[in-house]
Amino acid sequence: MENSFLYPVNSSTRRVIDISGIWKFKIDANNEGRDHGWKDGLCDNTLMAVPSSYNDIFTDKSIREHVGDVWYETEIFVPHEWESFHVDLRFGSATHRAVVWVNGHEVAKHEGGYMPFSGRINKVIRFGEKNKVVVVVNNELDYTTIPCGTVKTQADGKKLLFPFFDFFNYSGLHRHVKLVALPKESVYDITVKTDIIGTDGQINYEVITTGSKDVVVEIIDEDKVIVASGKGKKNLLTINDVNLWQPGNAYLYTLNAKIVDGDMVIDEYPLPIGIRTVEVKDNRVLINNKPFYFKGFGKHEDCEYHGRGYNPVVNLRDFELLEWIGANSIRTSHYPYSEEFMQLADQKGLVVIDETPAVGLFDMLNNFLAAGLGKADQTNFFDRDEVKTKTLANHKDAIRELFLRDKNHPSVVMWCLANEPDTSQEGSEPYFKEIFEYAKSLDIQYRPMSFTNFMMAPFGKCRAHQFADVILLNRYYGWYMMGGPELPNAKEMFKQELQGWSTTGKPIIMAEYGADTMNGVHKLPSVMWSEEYQVEYLKAQHDAFDSCDNLVGEQMWNFADFQTTEGIMRVDGNKKGAFTRTRQPKSAAYLLQKRWTNIPDYGYKK
Repeated sequence: MENSFLYPVNSSTRRVIDISGIWKFKIDANNEGRDHGWKDGLCDNTLMAVPSSYNDIFTDKSIREHVGDVWYETEIFVPHEWESFHVDLRFGSATHRAVVWVNGHEVAKHEGGYMPFSGRINKVIRFGEKNKVVVVVNNELDYTTIPCGTVKTQADGKKLLFPFFDFFNYSGLHRHVKLVALPKESVYDITVKTDIIGTDGQINYEVITTGSKDVVVEIIDEDKVIVASGKGKKNLLTINDVNLWQPGNAYLYTLNAKIVDGDMVIDEYPLPIGIRTVEVKDNRVLINNKPFYFKGFGKHEDCEYHGRGYNPVVNLRDFELLEWIGANSIRTSHYPYSEEFMQLADQKGLVVIDETPAVGLFDMLNNFLAAGLGKADQTNFFDRDEVKTKTLANHKDAIRELFLRDKNHPSVVMWCLANEPDTSQEGSEPYFKEIFEYAKSLDIQYRPMSFTNFMMAPFGKCRAHQFADVILLNRYYGWYMMGGPELPNAKEMFKQELQGWSTTGKPIIMAEYGADTMNGVHKLPSVMWSEEYQVEYLKAQHDAFDSCDNLVGEQMWNFADFQTTEGIMRVDGNKKGAFTRTRQPKSAAYLLQKRWTNIPDYGYKK
């Protein structure tokens, strides 16, 4: 079996040790480490925090912009009492690929920068002693990787990365690293589908184990009371007078799966679950059979010093700000977020549009500008043989892993399979037909699926929207096009396009709309980049939204300012945030708070 995607938890039968902290670290400037035995240990190393992005910690620009391999090393102590367990070394992520050695032996490798992976290490470790762990992480991108980009080698031999996306390519070990001890026969995977029948909740579950012994499942409520139970690896359980998981009012049960041998518990895994339903009906998205209106943001895992590294303080601060501003939802732009973020969303009742890392699916550097203007030259990205084969396969694998990891989160009500692909290209149609068919075959909850459409494929020119259940639009009328004094005309053009999309009969969510704004810049009358202009821009967008009955959600771009690659369109990053990168409000935040706290979560109609 491949790696289990169950989050590592301590239970009566399992043990977990977090080995994050300060590790040895070394930049492989000459691409020599793999040939010179660095897997056996690092010399002339420095130190690095795990989890974190390595890019913003040092003062050396060449390290921040490094393209290629970097190396990590630490020591782990595995106690003698774990000799009767299967012992796994688990990484929350490694951006964008990694190989792991323990005591010089390869134990794991993984492609893709945002998913967990692990390796079984029993055969290579010394119990009761310290063991050396070495990891090489590589951040290069090309046309076949998810996300996409290209590497160019300069005259001096130095590599530079040009991502096909508008956020900094932070790299490294971004999430926790853990030692996990599992029983020899263990729970490998759990899949849950829930339904509501009158006042009762139904749970259709499947438990996959690594052996053949019996399985018993208990459903435990928040008061620690068993409210349903059953036997077998597959079953349908009913909870009478169920407490639903609802946006802003989360209720979580625990599905406790046990492998038993008579009266003996062989393994036990507790999975938090929420009882709720999701469907698209006519031009509405229904949660628990009621039309839901999405209010919130596209977001990034991004903060000073940590980069994309997991930071629990920033996580909690972000959730507090989302609640303060009246947001009920986010999109995990443009990659899957940490498992801990998803757990908080479940606990807080935050609705999530869960996005794959498939961003940059067209041959364009600085594509944010092309996306806004809709004037880029045809590049025929989807006509490339490598895209039709390798990129497609890697895209499917990213979807498969995301669904395996996040399928049981009640907060996840929609899948976003790609961000801003150039679906004006003829070759995009068969590509996305296959992508959507594959994705729909994986999710037994039948959650709606979509991708974000951008200005290069406006209404009438998009060749893939027919596969989506919901239309997600990224539009910048009044910023990248027709900005400043043309804002009133931009609003009217925007209204016209929305009416065009409404003829599809599908619900529409504004997945991105925004204007770069320098915090503290005030101008009367307004000019672009001032806080006043951001407010005027948002009011114009909201007027357009309110003219469209099919529109069922608005997620502003962006929650907070974030880092990008250097360029003349960016002043130390993207400044479209309602909040600064240090999480303080701009004037726009108060406008959004007033609007969103007056729009109910359910049943909002223009």
